[in-house]
Amino acid sequence: MPLTRLHLATRITGLAILAAGLAGCQGVTGVQPAAQVRVIAASPDAPALDIYQNSPSQAHAGLYNIGFGTVTSYSPITSGTYAPIAYTAGTLQQLAQVRVVFAPGNQYTVLAGNISANLQMAVLRDQSTPAPAGQIALRFLGQAIRSGPVDLYLLPPGLSLNGASPIASSINFGANTGYINAPAGTYSFVAYPAGAAPGATPPAFTGTQVAYPATAVRTILLIDQQRLDSQPEATHSGLQIITANDYDPTSS
Repeated sequence: MPLTRLHLATRITGLAILAAGLAGCQGVTGVQPAAQVRVIAASPDAPALDIYQNSPSQAHAGLYNIGFGTVTSYSPITSGTYAPIAYTAGTLQQLAQVRVVFAPGNQYTVLAGNISANLQMAVLRDQSTPAPAGQIALRFLGQAIRSGPVDLYLLPPGLSLNGASPIASSINFGANTGYINAPAGTYSFVAYPAGAAPGATPPAFTGTQVAYPATAVRTILLIDQQRLDSQPEATHSGLQIITANDYDPTSS
């Protein structure tokens, strides 16, 4: 069954994420310039996560109970070197860790993906500046483990994909296309198995129509359906897409 909404973190303490204590957080007027950081949980079978900087005994602020499909808002954090750790929510069971330097004035995504037995954390620098006039900037991240590589198309309303070229090709697990500029407008995403001509085979995914305003920047994640141990494999083998807003024009 497709994901109908993003699960939101049920409890967020303070303004910091991944912070080395509450004193590590800085607002707009902080003494040290702040970076902006968000977390995306993309593992289809991992439990809900608590994210700390270093360890719970060393950090008094973080993000808690982050469920599959969560895209948190950006939060300010003092620039510097950090070592985010993902734990099974409510426990001290460490699942993954990554080390990163957050530079002042930049935006970052901390991404938790792969199956829970091999959970991986990665840190991506996000585009915080607008796309060119009349354009949108789209970055595609392959986090679907079971669907195989796909070609992704932008479908305007009322048109077909006959003769169209994909905006991104052969997106497989671990892929990061970087930001791709495209005309602003209203589109749905349609995914086909890599190399398949539209119409020659059923699409792996067809999304709803969404308006993308000029100069907006988005990160598009291709993820699996959430896996529930009580369900057979066929019920959670489909592809789905979630969107994270990197930059929004002031008028949107």
